[in-house]
Amino acid sequence: MTSWQDQKRHVEVLGERMSYVERGEGRPILFLHGNPTSSYLWRSVMPQLQGRGRCIAPDLIGMGDSAKLPNPGPETYRFHVHATYLDGFIDAVIGTQEKVVLVAHDWGTALGFDWAHRNPERVEAIAYMEGFARPVASWEEWNKDATPVFQGFRSEAGEGMVLDKNLFIERVLPGSIIRTLSDQEMEEYRRPFKEREDRWPTLTWPREIPVAGEPADVHERLTAVCNWMADNEVPKLFVNAEPGAIMIGKLRDFCRSWINQHEVTVPGIHFIQEDSGPQIGQAIAQWLRDLDS
Repeated sequence: MTSWQDQKRHVEVLGERMSYVERGEGRPILFLHGNPTSSYLWRSVMPQLQGRGRCIAPDLIGMGDSAKLPNPGPETYRFHVHATYLDGFIDAVIGTQEKVVLVAHDWGTALGFDWAHRNPERVEAIAYMEGFARPVASWEEWNKDATPVFQGFRSEAGEGMVLDKNLFIERVLPGSIIRTLSDQEMEEYRRPFKEREDRWPTLTWPREIPVAGEPADVHERLTAVCNWMADNEVPKLFVNAEPGAIMIGKLRDFCRSWINQHEVTVPGIHFIQEDSGPQIGQAIAQWLRDLDS
């Protein structure tokens, strides 16, 4: 059986190599992962979309098998950088004309919503799960069990926690899945972040979460994006997680107010593809069939 890594294709974006997996043909269905995962997260979701379109799952820059940017530091993998590389990837692999179905998780939701906001004429539909419905008003809105560790990531202790101890891979990832990942699965998630400096994306992402208005540039950008998401007519599928981790409480209530939206619920904490991958894929496939009918 061919490994996930061996299925990768590659494209040059802004002078750097970005990797992705592609299956099928037809309308583009773009799968966007978040932190600290890669296209590997979608391995049991994509097969359920067979016959529904051209499934494309990139590794974000600095993650998976995509290139590491040189001389990494606190500014290297910020939201606007990822958005720029994603723009280039979409233009290179999909082109600039075709409409796209977005399937997004975690930071992939923010990136996908942002791209859709800037390219509304190119969006066919959006499925999303366990991501960012809007900026976080205060830590009281965040998962109370996760708040101390995320506050730690955003403090001076963050580099030791993530760059030295690799806590996002070793603690946050397995702790946000109901089942236990196999050694092989854990190794695939560890593989892109073997070296200390390779872990900068996994540290920068939690520092980019807009909480109580900071960081200000991300707060401003995502406020505009999510207000647009609430009011646009684009068909949406909200894959709700039970019990969930991010899209809970007031944030879940807010995204449930979005118009032209269907909702399904699957078991899972945060990395719900690891607990309910086939169910997620089947729900998306049925939703697309309903949109096409």
